[in-house]
Amino acid sequence: MSHSDDKKPLPELGLDSLTNRFRDSLSCCEQPNKPDFRELDLGSPVSPLRTRHHRSSAPATTTSTSTTSSGSSGSVSGHNPLSKRSDSGELSGSSENNSPTAAGNASRSFKPGARSDSGSGSGSGSSQPLIYSGQTQRSPSSSSSAVSSPPPNVLPAGNICPSGRVLKSSMAAASANRSSRHDVLGSGTGNYGHGSIMRGGGGGGTKSGATATTATSEGAANARMSGSSDSMKRGVGSSVDPEEVKRVGNEHYKRGHFSEALSLYDRAIALSPGNAAYRSNRAAALTGLGRLGEAVRECEEAVRLDPNYARAHQRLATLFLRLGQVENARKHLCYPGLQPDPSELQKLQIVEKHISKCVDMRRIGEWKSVLREVDAAVAAGADSSIQLFMCRAEALLKLHQIDDAESSLLRVPKWESHTISLSQARFFGMLSEAYCFFVRAQIEMAIGRFENAVTTAEKASQIDARNVEVAVLLKNVRMVARARVRGNDLFKSERYTEACSAYGEGLRLDPSNSILYCNRAACWFKLGHWERSIEDSNQALHIQPNYKKALLRRATSNSKLERWVEAVKDYEVLRRELPDDNEVAEALFHAQVALKKSRGEEVHNLKFGGEVENISGLEQFRAAISLPGVSVVHFETTSSLQCKQISPFVDTLCSRYPSISFLKVDIQENPTVATAENVRIVPTFKIYKNGSRVKEIVCPSRDMLEHSIKHYSI
Repeated sequence: MSHSDDKKPLPELGLDSLTNRFRDSLSCCEQPNKPDFRELDLGSPVSPLRTRHHRSSAPATTTSTSTTSSGSSGSVSGHNPLSKRSDSGELSGSSENNSPTAAGNASRSFKPGARSDSGSGSGSGSSQPLIYSGQTQRSPSSSSSAVSSPPPNVLPAGNICPSGRVLKSSMAAASANRSSRHDVLGSGTGNYGHGSIMRGGGGGGTKSGATATTATSEGAANARMSGSSDSMKRGVGSSVDPEEVKRVGNEHYKRGHFSEALSLYDRAIALSPGNAAYRSNRAAALTGLGRLGEAVRECEEAVRLDPNYARAHQRLATLFLRLGQVENARKHLCYPGLQPDPSELQKLQIVEKHISKCVDMRRIGEWKSVLREVDAAVAAGADSSIQLFMCRAEALLKLHQIDDAESSLLRVPKWESHTISLSQARFFGMLSEAYCFFVRAQIEMAIGRFENAVTTAEKASQIDARNVEVAVLLKNVRMVARARVRGNDLFKSERYTEACSAYGEGLRLDPSNSILYCNRAACWFKLGHWERSIEDSNQALHIQPNYKKALLRRATSNSKLERWVEAVKDYEVLRRELPDDNEVAEALFHAQVALKKSRGEEVHNLKFGGEVENISGLEQFRAAISLPGVSVVHFETTSSLQCKQISPFVDTLCSRYPSISFLKVDIQENPTVATAENVRIVPTFKIYKNGSRVKEIVCPSRDMLEHSIKHYSI
């Protein structure tokens, strides 16, 4: 503004007229039912006015509309109970609705006393009231619209107080005397609109519209977001405008910062508890964090606040579909008055078809088909259904894949029982939560944790006491657990025949219990009924193929019946599973010796196990390798690092292959042995059988050494 412009009086706006227009402007914002604002899209957050630092060579400019920060549409939308809510402020796959057509319609609906929030200041400067915010404004006719702070002791007569009243001249003078600090427009929000007044400190001017558009490109926006996250939180922390808080939360959500977005939505809900959009946005953040049960509860609250809220119904239907609850999903997807999404409806129908087939196959006991339908339903969209994961575990159990059934429990999604709609849903005719305990109780029983099985079945009965399957399971679990305890007590008392009867009673109630079969096999073994012991061991191994106790029962029974081939086969499996079990190693050794004898082979002077024998002379060496059987000689030196590293492994092999004799020769202490055997490099291993060398290995790896020794073991 030039010097002549400062002296030029306003031709149309006197002091009284200006004051009246100020009062009219304020009354426009204080009347929520004013028709001028009904056409506005009040559900969409309006970006706050932000101060930006500019280069000293470029003057800061702004439109006349951007300086009028009191009574913005963002504050109106948070407090106007009669305004029409829009979904544009909601989180969806796309950005919010800021179409030029909508903005133009909203702008044309203003009357001369109202202020436009469309962001377009062209052609409206002469009709807008001049509102002072501690700053001066050039006249509309001026070619520039720069904003600058007035002299410290000069305030316009019509300055607006936070209370909405007009400040008189005497009050203005007193206010000017109290402080000479400059007023700047901050980026935070307050009670007076999107621009909060901050005292003191230099305030950077705002950029022009063209410059701001360039600065808000995608790369620059991401850089600002990552570099000013803390300052953004501080700015929002003192805000009382829930729309602004939600807007910042949306920014965090779009960048995948779900925890930060959740805390901001929580604050928006605290400021405006009755806003359904905030609840729906909170559900979106919870979904991003994997807390689907809580997300369901938030969507249900949003629907309760606004029964016709399409976005909340759609989000709720998607959540229920992921949880495998097709009836609840259909209820919200096809809510009366709302148009269902065709793709979501098709996904719902596919999931429903697979779950229906799963129910039919479970009823007739086709457990392989159950597994197939469960996997298809999960792949079609029910990827977080606790019931489907539990159904897979039940099918694996019925297919005698007990280890897989137990491990599958670790992959079941966490149950969130605080969500009423989840806990009251039914699956296979029983309440969902009860079904989870129902399956878990069966698995606990199958792996031998009888007390845990009883406790878990009781929980299922407490949740769904009227269900027949749950009631039958609880009765059987209790009776089987009692039969097992009674059988164990009788076995300890050496009353083996009665113990057999007790275990048999439990098997009549639970014919697929491998634990009871194995326990009864032990009773038959003690009674000398080895054939019957083998039969029960076979039953246990059919149910649980990797059951080591049952395998040992069968191996010992076959040894008693001198079925050495079967015994050696079982002992070798146990040896692989339990490489450090000395009793199994010794049993295998004796079974192998007995097998050789049964075939007519010479097995003189074979002994089980022992330690690695140190050789101190040539005669001792020749005597040791001449013994019947296989001998492995380790040639070493105490100074060799490789020998030190492999020596502990040789000790392990000695216990792992007790039918082989292991010898150790230090070639520095026994040069005659080294010369006789032509050993120059260590570590060297030589394998002898009945006094003849059959293999020589120089500097072998551990795997190569064990493979060679295993090949020559009996």
